[in-house]
Amino acid sequence: MQHKPKVLFLSAWYPNCYDAMAGLFVRKHAEAASLYADVCVLYLHLDDKADSIRIVEQKAGAVKEILVYIPFKSNKFALGVNFLRGFKKGYKIVKQHFGQPDVIQVNTLTRNGVLAWLLKNFRGIPYVVVEHWTRYLPQNFHYKGFLRRRATEVVARAAKRIMPVSTMLQRAMIEQGIKGDYRLVYNIVDDFFYTTQRKKSNNTKKRILHVSCFLDRQKNISGILQAIKELSRRRSDFELVMVGTGIDFDILRAFACELEIPDSIVHWTGEQTPQEVAQIFADSDMFVMFSHFETACVVVMESLASGVPLVATPTGIVPDFVDDSNGLIVEAGDVAGLAEKIDYILDHLSEYDSATISQKAELFKSASVGKQLYEEYVRALNM
Repeated sequence: MQHKPKVLFLSAWYPNCYDAMAGLFVRKHAEAASLYADVCVLYLHLDDKADSIRIVEQKAGAVKEILVYIPFKSNKFALGVNFLRGFKKGYKIVKQHFGQPDVIQVNTLTRNGVLAWLLKNFRGIPYVVVEHWTRYLPQNFHYKGFLRRRATEVVARAAKRIMPVSTMLQRAMIEQGIKGDYRLVYNIVDDFFYTTQRKKSNNTKKRILHVSCFLDRQKNISGILQAIKELSRRRSDFELVMVGTGIDFDILRAFACELEIPDSIVHWTGEQTPQEVAQIFADSDMFVMFSHFETACVVVMESLASGVPLVATPTGIVPDFVDDSNGLIVEAGDVAGLAEKIDYILDHLSEYDSATISQKAELFKSASVGKQLYEEYVRALNM
């Protein structure tokens, strides 16, 4: 192509006035794509606090963002009407201030996929799909309802490409009968995770790190705490740093007290900025993730980018990227196994080379992912 393609992102999740972290991975994809294409995001937010449609136009780097806040109605018909009205108003602004898109990227099915399907059939605009949702995984299965399933299948078949963010998610989608032309695309790790200087191994205690949103049903942080309690019976030369906050934060702190884990072992930092998280990774000796399910698991990607060995369950990208050179895999729910594998890595830290670990994570860089997305846009337009 002689010009940069105009790409419209339609996303189910995106940073908004109520939650700056929601769908942050989609914004990173948009910013990565903007290295090679002109990108505009149209995000429709169902807002139970709004009485009328409100539209916000803003920019994130080179990406134009149009956020449409749509009054939420309990009546499904009224909600559907409002949603279509909001889309019509938002898309009018897209055409006025961005122009007719050449290609659409749908981020998470199904509702926005139906919009893209309509634009393809009535405006001739091809679309690709990037999928992040855990709803297809058997551990968190929410892919239900006859209409939703049929609509998803129709949208998937008409997409030029379907791009799940892990092999595990792709397999789950195919097992649910979602047929299409598949290719993996990875989530993005900020460049500063690769460049933040790793510390020398001179911690008074070997530092184990966990970063998450503190949703225990998914992340099984209580299992991590149980493993740490077991490990504390064997050795005292380590500490656990817990980064983040979330719905179960206070419950989990209380659980650590119930287990009688000494305060000198577990440290709770609360929420940190991405740059602060990168520095904490650089100052840590190993990372632990004990989730029951993930679609990608960005924190595992950040650990690899930072050159930090890890113990993780075989979820998200873990089966594809974690091996003896960068960590160990433990089965979900196996608390005793988790304690054993943490114990092993703590005794063999010198055998893990940070540069080798980080090099394997080059595929998660913004430029790499952005180029892959661009290739898919060109392919969609030339098919």
